[in-house]
Amino acid sequence: MAVQTLAELYDAYGARLYRYAVLVLADRAAAEDAVQEVFVKVAPMLDDATTSITFAYLAASVRNTCYSMLRRTRVRAGATEPLIEPVAPGSTEEERMVIDDALRTLPAEQREVVYLKVFEGLTFQEIADRCGVSINTAASRYRYATQTLRRVLGPGDQAC
Repeated sequence: MAVQTLAELYDAYGARLYRYAVLVLADRAAAEDAVQEVFVKVAPMLDDATTSITFAYLAASVRNTCYSMLRRTRVRAGATEPLIEPVAPGSTEEERMVIDDALRTLPAEQREVVYLKVFEGLTFQEIADRCGVSINTAASRYRYATQTLRRVLGPGDQAC
């Protein structure tokens, strides 16, 4: 890719990065701040004509920013802020809220792996690479998350 503009990067990746940050932080306002912080840091890099910013670089930057924010402030979301959009066509607001509440019970690392696996469709190896952990750790986080979600949602729900 030749010279990129900040607007082109944001148009291409902003929504995905924001959804990722929301699931990690469980807070929409903090997610907006994290994504904005990354794009502000990237902007000066775009002055160099040889610099090409990839989605992988932006995603790693958003991840690092989110975890820094969690360490600094221990971000906690209000119960009224949805983490996810409607899961399936025809799903009700009540169903979305139940899944949101269940996701909030997970630690940030497990929410992150669930997001990357379910919403981004990454393999466990890709998740491990993105998160800087072993493939076994990525798979374990997903397994623990799905066990917790099954327990929280109950045996009748088939969301996991």
